[in-house]
Amino acid sequence: MKFLHSALIVLTSASASSAFTATNVPLKRPTVYNKSSFSGYRSTALRSAVAPKISSVNGKQQVPQQTESAKKNVAYDCDEDANCVIVDACDDEQCRTSLDVRIHGKWYDLSGWRKAHPAGAHWIDWYDGRDATEVMDAFHSEKGRAMYKRLPASSTESVAMLETTIAPDSSTQIAFRQLRDDLEKEGWWKRDMVHEFTQLGIWASLVIGAAVTAHSAPPLATFLLGLSMTAAGWLGHDFIHGVDSFTDRLRNFAGLAAGLGPTWWSDKHNKHHALTNEQGVDEDIATDPFLFTWAPDPKDDSPLRKIQHLIFWVPFSALFALWRVDTMQVVIEAVENKRVGAKGELYGLLLHYAVLFTVFPVTVWLPAIFLSGLMSALIVTPTHQSEEMFETYQPDWVTAQFQSTRNAVTTNPFSEWLWGGMQYQLEHHLFPSMPRNRYPALRERLIQFAADNKIPGGYRESGEFEILRMNWNLYKSVAEADAVPGAPPTRGRLGQQGAIRETNSPAAQQEKAKIDQTVAKGNGPALESV
Repeated sequence: MKFLHSALIVLTSASASSAFTATNVPLKRPTVYNKSSFSGYRSTALRSAVAPKISSVNGKQQVPQQTESAKKNVAYDCDEDANCVIVDACDDEQCRTSLDVRIHGKWYDLSGWRKAHPAGAHWIDWYDGRDATEVMDAFHSEKGRAMYKRLPASSTESVAMLETTIAPDSSTQIAFRQLRDDLEKEGWWKRDMVHEFTQLGIWASLVIGAAVTAHSAPPLATFLLGLSMTAAGWLGHDFIHGVDSFTDRLRNFAGLAAGLGPTWWSDKHNKHHALTNEQGVDEDIATDPFLFTWAPDPKDDSPLRKIQHLIFWVPFSALFALWRVDTMQVVIEAVENKRVGAKGELYGLLLHYAVLFTVFPVTVWLPAIFLSGLMSALIVTPTHQSEEMFETYQPDWVTAQFQSTRNAVTTNPFSEWLWGGMQYQLEHHLFPSMPRNRYPALRERLIQFAADNKIPGGYRESGEFEILRMNWNLYKSVAEADAVPGAPPTRGRLGQQGAIRETNSPAAQQEKAKIDQTVAKGNGPALESV
């Protein structure tokens, strides 16, 4: 059992991604590796804790915006509704007293808000000293986008320092914000309930068909159940991204219908959206040791890389199985840490497996999981394929999404349904909470946007089979390439902001286990070598 558990951890972290995506083909677009280009957190010594003047609301001291005094050694404590009060500052080594984020041109001190952030403190940490406007707009409801305005403003000292270290908003970012405002006014986020219930009906029909034929026609049942799992994954993906009351009610659908937990999905998948194709940060491209998307440093290499273009279908097929293992690891940890909604999520997952194991024989549900994994991987893998990979953080989030994403042009109605909206990957990455049935009509707007803003590479799309061929060619070219000393490690470098190795994800747990093993063998301080 210990061996099996260890194997699952390795497999899980290696393939823990919502899309097996890839870097640029080395022969086409070589990468210049620079170890010094990986930045860490800002020095907290550069910021002083400055207390604003205080007003009283309902007997509590409230932090107003834009006012300061010379008083030092104070901090903020915020509740989940972003109501903040003044507290005594603690030692910066024990808690964060410096955490400033820019949103729509204004700097906010989020040091007191990070622990109250519903999605976790790690999200706030990743944007320390950075602009988070597009991420804030993309992932939050109207309520959430109003809440941040109540948070305390950063001190004038911090703002003065930060504005000298961060790039100003680009013309592309400003134009994109106007585009988003226009789309919101035009009602693009309004859901078509006929479409939503049609998709749910198709999923339910597949499950019923698989249950009816489970004993009389197992191969057919396996096929239908595999399709239903893939469909459930796309629907759950839609609902977890959603920010309206309908999707809120169906947030646990992915767990109930596909065995994929919303907590795991949100933590990992939203990071992929926010920091797409950033090496060492985006888990969707950290698929080694089974699949390498760029030639690694010799110390990170694996013999499997040389044959990865021949065996890619094996880890592809394991995708859903590994996601399920990841999900259980994350939800158990969430329950232990008393995260909101974690128990309900765990109960939903247990109900899913109770039904799956009761209704379907193992000869049906087991191959269905691997079939669904193969179908899903073939769909989600190519959309960040052969596009730019980023060795460092990209402050212009909008341009980075265009440069790292490629759409697929489907050729028939079945493919259009099976892709689950992922054929419009760029539309989805730019507007993840928008209902997917809106994406086809958005295509022309984004083509024009790319042309107007002179985005390098423009709006990228290829045929659904062409994009798969590009994917295979990438694996082949990386398999044939020599290892590259100094190449970025897939789990990030020490001090890299948002590095996988510094999180609690399954991929990070595997990395920490590798470090522990290296230290135990007496091979020196492993942390310096990764």
